[in-house]
Amino acid sequence: MRILVPVAAMLGVLLLPAPSFAHVTLAVKEAPVGADYKATFRVPHGCKGSATVKLSVEMPDGFVGVKPQPKPGWQIDIVRGAYDKPYRHYRSEVTEGVKSVTWSGGRLPDAYYDEFVLMGYLDKGLLPGSRLYFPTVQTCEQGAARWTETPPDGKASDNYRSPAPSLKLLPSVASPD
Repeated sequence: MRILVPVAAMLGVLLLPAPSFAHVTLAVKEAPVGADYKATFRVPHGCKGSATVKLSVEMPDGFVGVKPQPKPGWQIDIVRGAYDKPYRHYRSEVTEGVKSVTWSGGRLPDAYYDEFVLMGYLDKGLLPGSRLYFPTVQTCEQGAARWTETPPDGKASDNYRSPAPSLKLLPSVASPD
């Protein structure tokens, strides 16, 4: 009997869902500044058993030239607007671009997992070692989950219930001459 209690306790801990799997997250969590970045948003579940029917993602400052990947059965709505400052993108100065992307009209049952993808450029003026946050709202047939919490500098998103997906910025990779 003494052996069964610790074993049962260990099994109970192993069966608990890991916090990192409970949220919308990025598949690739680090990327160099001054490079293209494929932001793949992982949606591991619905809202308390209800199917996901919409996913909205806000673009952080410095992530420019954004293009969403189409998903069969889903519509894409793009909101464009002025950037807070001009950025260099492919030898041009850009002052406006995609501010948010929303996929809707599809249905992702709670029992299934899927990914939603954007391609963009990480401005070379971004600070390596810092993080970019992508506030995301997951709307379901019943309810919604707001993955929008962004910690202040020096704090980690691990301590938040609904952290925004985040990307750690790495130093620029030198290109060969």
